Amino acid sequence: MTPKPKPPRPVFATPALTLYADRHCVSPYAMSVFVALTELGLPFALRTLDLAAGEQAGAGFAARSLTRRVPMLTEDDWALTESSAITEYLQDTRPGAALYPHNRRARAQARQVQAWLRSDLLPIRQERPAEGVFCPGRPPPAPLSAAAQQAADKLATAALHWLSDGREHLFGRWCLADTDLALMIQRLILAGDAVPGVLRCYAQRQWLRPSVQAWCTLPRP
Repeated sequence: MTPKPKPPRPVFATPALTLYADRHCVSPYAMSVFVALTELGLPFALRTLDLAAGEQAGAGFAARSLTRRVPMLTEDDWALTESSAITEYLQDTRPGAALYPHNRRARAQARQVQAWLRSDLLPIRQERPAEGVFCPGRPPPAPLSAAAQQAADKLATAALHWLSDGREHLFGRWCLADTDLALMIQRLILAGDAVPGVLRCYAQRQWLRPSVQAWCTLPRP
């Protein structure tokens, strides 16, 4: 039997790139950037901020992140926030990067999936927070509200449309949209909610990707 590959580990040194994330490393958006950097094999430092304590408003961070949000990526003395902007920058500046499909229309659709997951389905994000995915041992959540169930049905309808033929990835080969979609589905799976088998298999397969496992196995307070 071929041994299971170990998840790659980022280089926690003092490279040119630094990723700022939340203290507990549960932000889906920081995860997306972390996975992108890891997939590209780029050495980067990971620094975390205690958002509950307001560290994002501290003078040092706020001077570089005018939006006072994480994730933030710094490259030497240059800084960029918003996960989609960061990952598109990494794609655009690294020739041959495979964070997004090479086909123009598929690439646009992948970005559509990411934008939709970030801007819609709020009841799922509220009632099935990412802490439940990355911090096991939390009490079982309450059943989904009517609004959250409606959002879950909407998610399933769209995802089944994309994945009903049993494909392994959304667009023929892995891209960041796969990781983001899998996380949204994992919110429901790990809370014990009903999820169609096709989507359950897809999300769990995506979860085994070494770059995703590298994020999942980070030490957390």
